[in-house]
Amino acid sequence: MMLILGIALGALAILVSVSLHEAGHMLTAKMFGMKVTRYFIGFGPTLWSFRRGETEYGIKGIPLGGFVKITGMTPQEEDADDPRAMWRYPVWKRTIVMVAGSVVHFILAFLIFWLVAANFSLTNPDNPGPAATDVSKAPAYLTVASCVPKDLTSGDCTTTDGPALAAGLKDGDLITAVGTTQVANYADLVTAIRALTPGTSTPITYVRDGQTSTATVTPVEAQRPPIDNTDGEVKKVAAIGVGLGYDPSKPKTVEYNAIEALPVAGDQMGAAATGVVTSIKNLPNKIPGLIDAIGGGQRDADSPVSVVGASRLTGEAIERGFWEIALLIIAGLNFFVGVFNLLPLLPLDGGHIAIAWFERARSWIYARLGKRDPGRVDYYKLMPLTYAVILVFGAFTLLTVTADVVNPITIFK
Repeated sequence: MMLILGIALGALAILVSVSLHEAGHMLTAKMFGMKVTRYFIGFGPTLWSFRRGETEYGIKGIPLGGFVKITGMTPQEEDADDPRAMWRYPVWKRTIVMVAGSVVHFILAFLIFWLVAANFSLTNPDNPGPAATDVSKAPAYLTVASCVPKDLTSGDCTTTDGPALAAGLKDGDLITAVGTTQVANYADLVTAIRALTPGTSTPITYVRDGQTSTATVTPVEAQRPPIDNTDGEVKKVAAIGVGLGYDPSKPKTVEYNAIEALPVAGDQMGAAATGVVTSIKNLPNKIPGLIDAIGGGQRDADSPVSVVGASRLTGEAIERGFWEIALLIIAGLNFFVGVFNLLPLLPLDGGHIAIAWFERARSWIYARLGKRDPGRVDYYKLMPLTYAVILVFGAFTLLTVTADVVNPITIFK
């Protein structure tokens, strides 16, 4: 029951954020005097509406988003002759109107990050443990496992007693050397271990409770992707059954008050920006994995999800009582949508912005050359490209929705 309620709350949060996105367009357009005729939540048949001034507000039957109708977004629209048509306004005003939707998502993301930081215990940034995003800066503290997975997409173990555990290593041990190779961070540790020969015993130097000791470990063979988790070739390497752990001398979590949470939210926004750029760059490489997952293959934990998948993950977190995780999922989704909408492709907001500034630049160049202004871009000539973008995005959405239904990602095993 709680899972269903959580999914419903997650879906509602996404619907609200999309509706606020459209409200951002509407309010800035009205602020500049543009004519706004419709603002609706949902699509399809109208369930309820009312008119205030020149704008009709309402709710439609299919709650999958929302829309706002601003007169004359392009010079080719049938109402483009209206003196308050959007295309007649200066390019900077049109840019603000089109950017406003994404700005709303960024504001929502920041507020949610702040809310989480101010009300929940968070991972200590000075002791991130497994949550560390840059393992080249993380000291080589350990978590020690009894199972060494043959690969990272299955639960099959190479052995029932991990080599590190069998050698006496424990959670919280700090590795300083593998054989004769000095280890300065966790990235060094992984690199050194993978370079070992499976089946050959190797001394590993570690620090526990301030005392330096040595354990003899015999690595096993396993398949692993590159250490930076990019979509590189999976190779057979040596493994001993350890992961990145916490510094036992520092607290794992910290709490912030409302003021202290502000810069923390800013840091979260920065991390989200880095994550979104990486996600968009890696999207094409994720498609084969999604297709394989639909056919029954293992679903990668970092594979793309649709709104369906995001709602399910949110519901799962709420069901387990992890409201902070649910909120962080919603914040991350808002940030992603905000960035994605600014891509310079029609029919996205970024496409309209790119065209507006192209027109402005072209007019400026023609004026300097003493030539007649070529006028506005003909959107009808761009329709084939627009339809191609819609087709690609639609196919990708269908792919992720299908994967989220038949082989969903789960937070908790």
